[in-house]
Amino acid sequence: MSLAKNAFQCFYCQAHGNVLDFVAAMEKCSVRQAALKLQERFGVSGPGRPAESRERKLVPGKEGGNQPLGWALRAVDPSHPCLVQGGIERATVQAFGVGFFAGRGLMSGRIVIPIHDQWGRLVAYCGRCVDGTAPRYKLPAGFRKSLTLFNLHRAAACGEDGVVVVEGFFDCMKIYQAGFPCAVALMGATLSEQQERWLLERFRRVVLLLDGDQAGRTGSAEIAPRLAGQCSLSVLDLPPGEQPDRLSSEEIRPAHCAIRSKTRKAASAGACTTL
Repeated sequence: MSLAKNAFQCFYCQAHGNVLDFVAAMEKCSVRQAALKLQERFGVSGPGRPAESRERKLVPGKEGGNQPLGWALRAVDPSHPCLVQGGIERATVQAFGVGFFAGRGLMSGRIVIPIHDQWGRLVAYCGRCVDGTAPRYKLPAGFRKSLTLFNLHRAAACGEDGVVVVEGFFDCMKIYQAGFPCAVALMGATLSEQQERWLLERFRRVVLLLDGDQAGRTGSAEIAPRLAGQCSLSVLDLPPGEQPDRLSSEEIRPAHCAIRSKTRKAASAGACTTL
């Protein structure tokens, strides 16, 4: 078997062919059935290679973003206790397509979070551990966070001119769940030039709601001066150690008020408010 050439050769019976021929011979089935068996075994749908192989070879696309996958993970369980314990409601889970993936591959045994580009095309999955296994979040090799704003396609479709910017996936989901769907996540505490352009192209008002740790404070201090003057900006500071995904809907309300306010007086200068 040559993995590099995707081919096999039996020197005893002279049988040869590609991986589908090999599986068909071993499973005593047709080539089409072999392809279906591989899709089922590796938990993917649609044409192409198994999930782990496809994820590891993901590379940026030519459009200035990450390349669309062309397949999707199957048998994702939206009822995992980890989601319930984190305060994520079933409607939110369904809206974002998250769930536990028990199949094989890079995301096996993790809560998987679909990531889409600005056009709504699936470009990657992030896997969050459920048992403390490091790393806490796992992304496929080749995926570039700086070329994607999580949930931008949904936020832009809302027709609003304001958006709440947070760090993480579940922060974004909690803002959405609290009744404000116009939320995006940086997938970190830094804002790339591409992410900045997307924000300014689509929204006139921005509320920056990063984590209440040192990384979040540093991120806010770096991002705010870049956005101030280009849009109506508010910076909401969380208590030390706090983060949006731990807040209740009532505690998130100040973000609603900031984004919906028609007053631009202090916001344009990057006004700061403590939640």
